[in-house]
Amino acid sequence: MITFSDVQSARERIADAIPKSPCPISYTLSRICGCRTYFKLENNQMTGSFKERGALNKLLQLSEGDCRAGVIAASAGNHAQGVAYHATRLGIRSVIVMPKATPLIKVANTRDLGGEVILHGGNYDEALAHARQLSELQGLTFVHAFDDDAIIAGQGTIGLELLEEETRFDAVVIPIGGGGMISGMAVALKELRPDIRIIGVEPASFACMKAALESGAPVEIDAQPTIADGLAVKRAGDRTTEIVRRFVDDIVTVTEGEIASAILKMLEIEKTLVEGGGAAGLAAVLFNKISGLDGKNVAIVISGGNIDPNLLMKIIERGLAKDGRMIRIRTLMRDRPGELARICQHVAEAGANILDVAHNRAFANLEVGGVEIELTLETRGRDQVDMLLEQFKADGIIAEEIK
Repeated sequence: MITFSDVQSARERIADAIPKSPCPISYTLSRICGCRTYFKLENNQMTGSFKERGALNKLLQLSEGDCRAGVIAASAGNHAQGVAYHATRLGIRSVIVMPKATPLIKVANTRDLGGEVILHGGNYDEALAHARQLSELQGLTFVHAFDDDAIIAGQGTIGLELLEEETRFDAVVIPIGGGGMISGMAVALKELRPDIRIIGVEPASFACMKAALESGAPVEIDAQPTIADGLAVKRAGDRTTEIVRRFVDDIVTVTEGEIASAILKMLEIEKTLVEGGGAAGLAAVLFNKISGLDGKNVAIVISGGNIDPNLLMKIIERGLAKDGRMIRIRTLMRDRPGELARICQHVAEAGANILDVAHNRAFANLEVGGVEIELTLETRGRDQVDMLLEQFKADGIIAEEIK
């Protein structure tokens, strides 16, 4: 298990190449969340995420022979870019195995940073197995994304930076994938501030660390797709699980809709682009998944901002839907002139905006002469939606929101 001294050494080792990330307060989100909310903006790093801290710490400890042979890593994006960037900067060959479904922009970015990309497998775990095989065949040093002492110590430098802030934090909220960042940060934070609360956050569909703690050891979980692709790890690390068990106070989970809403809040309020994994911590605070934070100083780690533009468009729509600002309403009525105009008039009076209208005459469960009209609307929120549904009801229009 790494020690506080390991994290301090990592800080000295990487200091010249990794700038200290800012940690500003958000007054608006503090008001919304009910606690003084600060964001540790690791998305400001050169490669857009915290991952380069651990990657550089690992690379700087390689022998001359290892440097000549090169390194290999498996990653769906952030770790890949961190390894590729710093390996290229140090004159080290880097091979990166990425799942075939990795967004093209992340593949392109990794190649642009000097990495030799190999697309293999349907998920991170399959890419990981292939990378390990290539490591043995080609004599390349394997750089694990999270379950490595040098990686963990490098990520722990974020905790040292938080301890240097003028604000004395009561709690730190940290996203969890395989557990490298929260493990390193926990070692650093608890050494000097044993009273500080450390809370981990996982996607509900990829809660591998929670499963590891409940089972007594890391286990491979059955998982569903998640927009927090940077946290999509099926099995927590052996090293990280032990550290989390010892130092982390609690782990909570957030849903896909909650993550999408948090991404949208960061865009609208903070003018900050955050990826799914990076928004997980805010989602937990925003949707009251963590008790006892009222009025406290809370640091939320924004772990990265690398997000596929196509996914971002879907996330924005999902976030709007989660907040009740984009909805679908189904209405049933007689198919005759003036009925659609009557519906549109109510929408206009409520101050909503129509994005799409769909008629269904043949396939709905209706009598002949009836029509089902589905409206996609842009609204200000739940109050406006409820008001519109009341207006429909008062005018004898059968209407329901499509969830």
